[in-house]
Amino acid sequence: MAGALELEAFEAAAGQSVLVVFAHPDDAEFGCGGTIALLAAAGATVFYAVATSGDKGDDEGSRTPAELAGLRKTEQRSAAAELGVSDVFFLDREDGSLFYGPELRGEVVRLIRQLKPDMVFTFDPTVVFDEYGEVNHADHRAIGLAAVDACHPFARGALCYPEQISQGLAPHRVREIFLWSTNAPNCLVEITKTLVKKSSALAMHKSQFPDPHSVQQTVIDRARSAGRLAGVEYAEPFRRIRLR
Repeated sequence: MAGALELEAFEAAAGQSVLVVFAHPDDAEFGCGGTIALLAAAGATVFYAVATSGDKGDDEGSRTPAELAGLRKTEQRSAAAELGVSDVFFLDREDGSLFYGPELRGEVVRLIRQLKPDMVFTFDPTVVFDEYGEVNHADHRAIGLAAVDACHPFARGALCYPEQISQGLAPHRVREIFLWSTNAPNCLVEITKTLVKKSSALAMHKSQFPDPHSVQQTVIDRARSAGRLAGVEYAEPFRRIRLR
């Protein structure tokens, strides 16, 4: 991580609306779980939009895709409730089959016009290899780009997706985008007070983490490393985009 890092506390979030757009159940808890818990506790209304059912998230194939999809929806709802998320929207697309295009982007535009978020959180779509040397899943990149483009300019455009306008969904302008899994962070959110909630929410995803201690330790280590950059104990890094 390099460059000037702004520290954001989100202490005055009452009345704000937040939409978190991601690919698979558990993505949001990893990327911004501590921040979402902070926002919800400060009075923001937070919504989740999960693009896929996570039906391929079993490398051993011990469950059918249908069984896994049902289980992961239940786990995601439990994790969201732990963080204070108001509602979870499932787009029910097939895991591993997200492709950027007008249809996927339009689904996000519809949610933005319906929910009218001030802030949208999603993946940084420009990242293929992250700072930890891991490959950023193709679904992450596809939904990240769809969410960014939905925010600007498509959700605000009165001539974009006119069928939505005719259905009573007025254009809406998102004020800020926060990108996680980024190699170019410019913003840190201290999550010292909500690290336990982030870890507890991740532990709800038992189908993915039968040994929650290991993944929780990874989360702690990464949050501690990010916190050092701003002189706080634990933090989550983002690339913050302010839209005009």
